[in-house]
Amino acid sequence: MFLDYDPDDIDVRIAELLVATSETTDPMLHPKVQEVLRILRETLRMDVAFVSQFRDGRRTFKVVDNGPGKTLVVAGQSDPLEESWCQYVVDGRIPELVKDAGPLIAAGQVPRPRNRIGTHVSTPVLLKNGTVYGTLCCFSAAVKDDASLLDLRRLQITAKLLAQDLDATPAARELSLEPAADQALPGPPRERTAAWDGPPRAGTSPTARGGHGR
Repeated sequence: MFLDYDPDDIDVRIAELLVATSETTDPMLHPKVQEVLRILRETLRMDVAFVSQFRDGRRTFKVVDNGPGKTLVVAGQSDPLEESWCQYVVDGRIPELVKDAGPLIAAGQVPRPRNRIGTHVSTPVLLKNGTVYGTLCCFSAAVKDDASLLDLRRLQITAKLLAQDLDATPAARELSLEPAADQALPGPPRERTAAWDGPPRAGTSPTARGGHGR
């Protein structure tokens, strides 16, 4: 099983799987992307992992891997971008790594999720022309206290590889990869908080580990 691999071996395996996906019309539909999501979901011990696409003001689930016996997200489903946690991550309104989403949900700082979310990890898939294609995300119903910046880094590296495949596809223009007014990131990348462990303890300031204060 992939769970028996050393962390570095997992990263190598993901890179190897994504090498040739750009040869297809839409790299996201290559079966190797599905396998990569499974590896990520199992390694991070999440309930679901998916790649989303932002287009025409909506978030569409392009590729999904649910845990055994679960159907939390279905490929092809879509919802308004502004109602998605993916958009909140891209905008920097919530960190890319949230160990315990409960306080954010209770405080109304995020859209109320359709499924229970304990730990949430998400990172943008950013193309070389500045366009945000979408996000690479995973979440679990239970809070994963051992979720770490290493887990986030693994998603970030995978998102970069996915973006490279999208940039290299012969049908890039057909995939609407030209910058859109509401999805291009002009100038330097927007500042995003890396991680948030939960509300601060008494006598401390609300600082995000590995990121900036909120």
